[in-house]
Amino acid sequence: MTEVVRMGSREADTRELELTAQPTQITTGGIVLLVATTTLQGAFDVTWRIEGPVVLSPRETAIALLGATTVTGNRVTFETDDPDVTDFQIRATLDTSQLAVGSWTVSITLTRVGISERTTTYTDTADPIRVVQAPFASGDDVSVSLRRAAVAPTADQALWVAIRTSTNALGFDNYIRFMDRVWCDGRNGLGRGRKGSRDTREELRRTDRRTALPFPNVDRYRLLKAATEVFIMINCRTDHGDFRRVDLDEESARLNRDVRRGDLEAQYRRYLVETPDGRGGELDVLPYLGLVRRKLGDVPVVGSGTDDDDAAVCYGILAEKLTNPCFLELIHSYWLERSGLVQTINAINWRFQNRAPVYPGRDPLAGLDVDPLRPLNNILWGWAQDEQHRLTEVRRDNEYQHLYGLSLGGPDRRVADARSRFMGAFHSLLAECMEFYDRDDNTVVIANGFDVLNGLKETHLLLTQGAHNQYGDLPWTARHEMLMSQWILSRPEMRDFLPSRVMVDSPEAWIDAVEGMNRLQGWSDISVLHFRDLAAYGEQLLLSIRFGAWTSVSDPDQAANWARYFRREVQQYCHAYRAVTGRGMNRRPETSSNGYARRRPYPTYRG
Repeated sequence: MTEVVRMGSREADTRELELTAQPTQITTGGIVLLVATTTLQGAFDVTWRIEGPVVLSPRETAIALLGATTVTGNRVTFETDDPDVTDFQIRATLDTSQLAVGSWTVSITLTRVGISERTTTYTDTADPIRVVQAPFASGDDVSVSLRRAAVAPTADQALWVAIRTSTNALGFDNYIRFMDRVWCDGRNGLGRGRKGSRDTREELRRTDRRTALPFPNVDRYRLLKAATEVFIMINCRTDHGDFRRVDLDEESARLNRDVRRGDLEAQYRRYLVETPDGRGGELDVLPYLGLVRRKLGDVPVVGSGTDDDDAAVCYGILAEKLTNPCFLELIHSYWLERSGLVQTINAINWRFQNRAPVYPGRDPLAGLDVDPLRPLNNILWGWAQDEQHRLTEVRRDNEYQHLYGLSLGGPDRRVADARSRFMGAFHSLLAECMEFYDRDDNTVVIANGFDVLNGLKETHLLLTQGAHNQYGDLPWTARHEMLMSQWILSRPEMRDFLPSRVMVDSPEAWIDAVEGMNRLQGWSDISVLHFRDLAAYGEQLLLSIRFGAWTSVSDPDQAANWARYFRREVQQYCHAYRAVTGRGMNRRPETSSNGYARRRPYPTYRG
């Protein structure tokens, strides 16, 4: 049996053991005198304990306690024949050269040695000892490191976090997990055990009824089409101020500070501005959309707090599109189409209908025999039947030119409006960012984000000029069809007739099918992964430029924060673009590209 008595407790009112340390604050390398005073008599085992910011091993503890000590070994005996002597002392010295800077405590434990079965220990702890850094002296070696100057956070950083969260939620990995729950567990298993699963199942039933097709025996294809639309709806029309799905560790590293969900939510609310809804109320919207709402001040907002179907027939601004815009960018579909995704599914659909290749010779898809026992057969049947309801290549290409001045490279077609200067402005912005990173990594200077800010303003203006006509719906429809194509190509049955390289670790299953088709047809030898990166990172960059109120920003630190936050996306996009095109990002020449320098003066107006 062991009895422990701690000094300072009611069991030790007589202070049979007391430990003091002098001094209580000392520089690294100094010596602290430890004195333990006791009224106990007899033989005791002595144990020292040192605790602080760093855990010391028994050997390090012994080294720290080396010095003048009245204890020989680990045992001490207190005894005297002089009745006037009542106190005994144990003295030791603590060498702080072994201790890290910080607060340390030293305790002593005396364990009575005897033949009795009852063992008694006495413990006391000295006041904390604060070890501080020794001042520099002549001849000392000093390590010096430079860090980037601190930049105050800006309110729009929360918007960038929301954009990345929304676009990642719409990624293929999340989509394939959603489809597995729908396809394998059925509607009743969708979202089992998840918050909002009942609303998701109800939305799936509504969409399934709305997307009913006039063709028999296409149930599996109809489920694929309805489930894909529901997936986009629940991940695109979510509350952008909800940061529960955010990876806080990654965002802390990107923002160069520790962040919490509450901090991001408060920052996002501060970033929003109030705009009148036309009926005496206020709506919280993004500053960019607040400026747009101001231009339409005489138009009421409809659908706020009501059903979307009711708002669809009313004249006014749709509240959902104003307060909760969908973060989708058509450039994502453009780069996927350039990878061969659409051409691959079209070639399979062509051969599935037993149509001969356009060019004579060996049929690369001669082995395409899809048995009717597996779901892929019915899905391809529904895909072929539903062709008239999908976007054509011409419609997508026209919108690519309208938004970005990009073309799929087919026959030259005249379009009413093309954003021919956009890619030059965007790539010039990325080149400015790369130069900014070089300056920002040099810790002896403070990088100025003014050139980046000017690039953001010009790119934002060109983006918003194309945000009309089909912009509101065509990106949604194109993403819907691209996701369905990706899911079909990721099916295991594709391996039966599309060869894949097993040792290539493609991050998404559909990539192997597209690369296999590219090799069979001799279309391209460029890795599809580069096109996927251009699609994903290009979308995030353009969304942050489109929905930021850059025309109202005059602080270059705000642009510098944007460049730092999206550094990974900028560098990955530049690398992928070079891998695909063989060209890097270059700043535009100093000469004017808008034609004003070469334009003749206006003729005199004569009425």
